[in-house]
Amino acid sequence: MIDQLFSLNNKTALITGASSGIGQQQAKALAMAGAQVVLLGRRESELQACAESIASFGTAHVLAADLQNRENISDIATQAQSFTGHIDILVNAAGVNFREPYGQITPESWDQTININLSVPFFLARELVSGMEKRGGGRIINIASLQSERAFADSMPYGASKGGVAQLTRAMAEAWSAKGINSNAIAPGFFPTGLTAPVFEKPELLNKLSSQTAIGRNGELEDLDGVTVFLAAQASAYITGQIIYVDGGFTAK
Repeated sequence: MIDQLFSLNNKTALITGASSGIGQQQAKALAMAGAQVVLLGRRESELQACAESIASFGTAHVLAADLQNRENISDIATQAQSFTGHIDILVNAAGVNFREPYGQITPESWDQTININLSVPFFLARELVSGMEKRGGGRIINIASLQSERAFADSMPYGASKGGVAQLTRAMAEAWSAKGINSNAIAPGFFPTGLTAPVFEKPELLNKLSSQTAIGRNGELEDLDGVTVFLAAQASAYITGQIIYVDGGFTAK
């Protein structure tokens, strides 16, 4: 019985930003739990490498596409569903953070950040919810941030987008939970990814950040496996509209 609460057998998950970092780790976790995964990103070679690493324990499909042009999203959603005929779980992990001081932010960098981090998750989810409803329900997992709650230097567009993701998650839950489609967000602390490389390259800053957690260390990508599977599975059936901080207690102190 307990196993069934966390099993993703016969489910298909679409993960954006799956070529690296958090998205790739989440794809592997969902595949280990039994889901077929559709790896979506711009870098096909990295997606293929991820698919090959999953092949020993699961099934992965590769979809190389650029989400930046929102006119492509409907076609991308159709392609994603073509592998198995349906998408049951959507993980919106694609994101950007240019880390620009406020005086250097351009309209282009602002718009690109808001588009990828906030607009694309909504428009992609909207393309998929009717199919989820027909299959009796689904799961949407967004990626929020510590900056959904607090501010960091040189990240004004990113912080605005991630504050929006938190509210978007609640709005998705309000709109779609009655259809059996639960929407939640994971807000990671500091994890080693391409986006956080400038932080992890500074040992002094890294040590300071780890000391600000209750646990006493920064995150490792495997720390996201359990919460990802939980939010995708039947175990979280009565949880929706929530932002779950996976930050070692950073926001608790």
